[in-house]
Amino acid sequence: MNSLQAQNFQPIPLWDKIPGEIEDLNYRENVGLNISNGTIESISLVKTPTLTVYLPNKTKPNGTSVIILPGGGYQHLAYDKEGVKVAEWFNSLGITAFVLKYRLPSDLIMTNKNIGPLQDAQQAVRYVRQNAAKWNIDPNKIGVLGFSAGGHLASTLATHYDDKVYESTLKVSARPDFSLLIYPVISMQNDITHKGSQTSLLGNNPSQELIDSFSNEKKVTAQTPPTFLIHATDDTVVLPENSINYYLALKKNGVSAEMHIYEKGGHGFGLGVNDSSKYWTRDCEEWLKTHGYKN
Repeated sequence: MNSLQAQNFQPIPLWDKIPGEIEDLNYRENVGLNISNGTIESISLVKTPTLTVYLPNKTKPNGTSVIILPGGGYQHLAYDKEGVKVAEWFNSLGITAFVLKYRLPSDLIMTNKNIGPLQDAQQAVRYVRQNAAKWNIDPNKIGVLGFSAGGHLASTLATHYDDKVYESTLKVSARPDFSLLIYPVISMQNDITHKGSQTSLLGNNPSQELIDSFSNEKKVTAQTPPTFLIHATDDTVVLPENSINYYLALKKNGVSAEMHIYEKGGHGFGLGVNDSSKYWTRDCEEWLKTHGYKN
């Protein structure tokens, strides 16, 4: 095993000092282990955000990297299904992957829970870009992938990458070069949002101004990164209108975008389990090839 491969699976602390942190000694991370195989299925009450790097070892790295944001309604992280397994899939394509264990919104450990996850997402992109040479990756080929509420965070990053939500010591951009949004929550508008994600991030009675600020379909500009979107028509948890409205905003602003709305698949299908949604990885691979992110 070479020294680079030895770095696989070693979580890297994201911060020396977490911005806006409130010290709460009773707040302890909760890890849901699968007893039969030892995998980390779920993580909640995240206190110390980390990045875990997954390097391709059988396929030659192609210089592209993707930071993965698991979903879980801003309540927990579906860490294995929407994190580790996805990293392994990217590795099979020659893409270096990072799984971000990001903080979930909490008034107990954050002075402003609305921006806590975004702080971690911005810092993750900056950290990867700053250290690109160390992992033999191209600093201009850093993407972000998010599932469900992780898709909300990924689209927030894609539209709020320049928001000054903390004092950064890293002088590189937090803008991802592309985004892959898989059954994402996009909007915080009451008629189409995922209510659990909205409440977790914005609180019980958010102002219209706050709702608008985190409704990312309203924040798209010509500088928003090229985007690949996936949804299922029969998703009743996060309505496909989230992806559709974001796609229309991208199109209106001249941003390169591709969207696949599968007839069946429901919500939370990860890499795809059945019905037409199981082919999204194939479609995504073709998109990555078209854009020069995969050989």
